[in-house]
Amino acid sequence: MSRRFLLSVLVAVAAAVIVAPPAQAATPVRIMPLGDSITAGPGCWRAKLWHRLQTAGYTNIDFVGTQSDGGGCNPGYSYDFDHEGHGGYAATGIANNDQLPPWLAAAKPDVVLMHLGTNDMWGGYIPLQDKLNAFTKLVGQMRAQNPAMKIVVAKIIPMSAAACSTCPADVAALDNAIPAWAAGLSTAQSPITVADLWTGYDAVADNVDGVHPNDAGFQKMSDAWYPAVARVLGGTTPTTPPTTPPTTQPTTPPTTAPTTPPPAGVCTATYKVVSQWTGGFQGEVTVRNGSSSASAGWTATFTYANGQTISQAWNATVTQSGATVTARNVDWNGRLAAGGTATFGFLASSATANAVPAVTCTLTA
Repeated sequence: MSRRFLLSVLVAVAAAVIVAPPAQAATPVRIMPLGDSITAGPGCWRAKLWHRLQTAGYTNIDFVGTQSDGGGCNPGYSYDFDHEGHGGYAATGIANNDQLPPWLAAAKPDVVLMHLGTNDMWGGYIPLQDKLNAFTKLVGQMRAQNPAMKIVVAKIIPMSAAACSTCPADVAALDNAIPAWAAGLSTAQSPITVADLWTGYDAVADNVDGVHPNDAGFQKMSDAWYPAVARVLGGTTPTTPPTTPPTTQPTTPPTTAPTTPPPAGVCTATYKVVSQWTGGFQGEVTVRNGSSSASAGWTATFTYANGQTISQAWNATVTQSGATVTARNVDWNGRLAAGGTATFGFLASSATANAVPAVTCTLTA
């Protein structure tokens, strides 16, 4: 082989190396911390979690949100200031007022870390099911913005009895309910992981006022968030790990009259008045697929006898013509497995009488 030929080969290889485009870094994973004042101000669990993720090698991430703490945590190291924490906000309020969609549209997250529910505890007047319904609506809005949204939901930190006498038991009731709720709503495309921030957290020693964390509390929050977030970032479909349930006995949720199990092949629906006050009430309807195959959608219909009028609804598209109410599934809850259920809720006005209507429903294949 001649020297001239070898030289020409080497020149060609060198040219190929020189003109080859540089490798492009993967797009950062956009993570939205969503919550109330425990996330917003100062919300220093975010700084601690960011730092731990970075030092563990999860460097291609971007915390996102319409809010910024401006570096107020001053942890002694750099961190991402962005978040979606809003002091004083409740899960039910965010859901009922449809406040989440514009935040999602602005931030465009791939992952949401949700610690919500603390402000739903005050006074003990919001039923447990209402809180879970709000969580369900928020998940639906996340998936509407990004069908592949990865969602990490916290079993929220405890509150002390000194701050709110009814709150410790109500927090425990919510935290006890979250794993089963998450498992029922999780999908392969949009998995829901539970981060257990309740276990091992002391509502007195780890909080400054029985509600908001001190530095030790923020560290415990970060430590509890980390394994759940790392699983999501690692690309493994998360599973809800078994956790020790809170020791405080949960409050008794609103009861529903027992119903006779439906025969196979039949769609049935159960109507319930969740709470009632002068001039109005909150209700919900649960639709059940009694067939042997999955449904593609469902419709529920009922007729009021006492002039009730629905003013707001969630988890369904609800219309009312005179006394007749028709509710149809939304995009994310129409598919019901055999034996599966979907629940939608609503607010309505009423006079003194508020008779419970019979509900019929149909499934679409």
